[in-house]
Amino acid sequence: MSLTPAESEFVRANRTAAVITVDEAGLPKPVRIAYQVIDGQIWSSGTQQRVRTKRLRRDPRATLFIWEPAFDFLTVHTTVTILDGPDAPELNLRYFRQLQGRPDGPLSWMGQGEHDDDAFRELM
Repeated sequence: MSLTPAESEFVRANRTAAVITVDEAGLPKPVRIAYQVIDGQIWSSGTQQRVRTKRLRRDPRATLFIWEPAFDFLTVHTTVTILDGPDAPELNLRYFRQLQGRPDGPLSWMGQGEHDDDAFRELM
């Protein structure tokens, strides 16, 4: 996925987004997501149990729809890469540190309170 400078700025400036995957019947399935730009790439989190993760394993093509409070929006058609190797917990830690604006200290996860780095990695 390659974005123009204007698109990159829009992605960085707006945080309201949905990813649209496709179910087994070929129907589009949008879901709201949080995301961050890390190393020039758009990152979002997922778990193995999430339906959208299962859909993306079956078909990694997706549409990312980002909008701002007025009427501007950006649609990005892309192929998703699922990062689930042995470094996945560390990558998730990096993502959530940036997402939550916490370079150190405890991190929140899914309303389950705050966790230190080791506990957070275990959750991932």
